[in-house]
Amino acid sequence: MTNANESFIDEVTEAVRRDRLNRWFRRWGWLVAVLVLAIVGGAATYEWSRSRGEAAAELRGDAILDALETEDAGARLAALSGLPRGGDEGAVVALLLAAEQQAAGQAEEAVATLRAMAADGAVPPLYRDLASLKALMAEGAGADRAALEALAAPGGTFRLLALEQVALLDLSAGRREDAVATLRTIREDAGVTAAQRGRVEALLAALGVPPEAAPELNQAPAQGTE
Repeated sequence: MTNANESFIDEVTEAVRRDRLNRWFRRWGWLVAVLVLAIVGGAATYEWSRSRGEAAAELRGDAILDALETEDAGARLAALSGLPRGGDEGAVVALLLAAEQQAAGQAEEAVATLRAMAADGAVPPLYRDLASLKALMAEGAGADRAALEALAAPGGTFRLLALEQVALLDLSAGRREDAVATLRTIREDAGVTAAQRGRVEALLAALGVPPEAAPELNQAPAQGTE
């Protein structure tokens, strides 16, 4: 009898559980379906967007390579000019185009290209600073000294290169001592590259500044054994 009662109670409990589950699904089942559809749709949209972005990137890469492989300088310049230059991915195109414009003697156009890239907020700061520096270098003696000094601030990625341009500006303006002091600062900096150190030392030598003296080694005299 006890077993029969327990079996009956179990059946009633199971029936109540099923009834509650059915009522829950009737009330909230539509929400579950919407969530499932949203998840599936979101995943599908992400995959479609990702594949579309990859395809677009491949097309842009192919277009850049096609332009660079063009043997005729004029045709190469025209091909690069026709590529989009806005935003992060267009930064490389802008740098290549500016180089081609400089090679073709179009200094003003090159500066304009670099200035536009430097002003593009979608371009990472590193590339914007590089574009600013290259634009100032292209301007030569007419470059804005304040802009160069801003790039030469401590912690800047292109600090030493900007300092080198500041020194050249000082030389063009007849401020020899200021230029020498700046060049010495570059030469003594731990982050200077071998190529830049070579340029700086050659410039200092041309200005009649003696090379950096090697440090003397103070060693105690060896004592003989008795």
